[in-house]
Amino acid sequence: FEEVIADKVWPGTRALVQMHLDAGQRVWLVTAAPVEVARIISARLGMTGALGTVAEARDGAYTGRLVGELLHGPAKAAAVRSLARRERLDLDRCAAYSDSANDIPMLSLVGHPYVVNPDGALRRHARAQGWRVRDFRTGRKAARVGLPAAAALGVAAGAVAAWAALHRRHRA
Repeated sequence: FEEVIADKVWPGTRALVQMHLDAGQRVWLVTAAPVEVARIISARLGMTGALGTVAEARDGAYTGRLVGELLHGPAKAAAVRSLARRERLDLDRCAAYSDSANDIPMLSLVGHPYVVNPDGALRRHARAQGWRVRDFRTGRKAARVGLPAAAALGVAAGAVAAWAALHRRHRA
């Protein structure tokens, strides 16, 4: 975490996590990344817990097969529904944050969807739905860390975000 991911977490993201924790709310990381990575990130940021893609292991070694589906798109929404049942959460009172149109099913479940540093498709969908958009990027930072952050955190939108930020900056 310290060597690869810590510097890739946007300060605004850290602030949002802390804001929810300070308000006494539970904060879960829900990602397509491996659950082991998700748990480390979650713990380092002081979150309540994490959901991620589960890989099969036998006799202490990964087999290369998944247990269930990749936690992505509709599967992520199903995992959030299951978490809400287990934790007795009212999804209408919950918030969710994402940067990718792949998370529209999850964002559509909650009463308070937010898009953060969104890809183009999610930005358009958010505008059409009246969802709140937050952007923590600057053109230079998006170009420098957008793609590495995407790889480290399993977020596919990094390259598109960096290109869009640079393109807007050059047009301004």
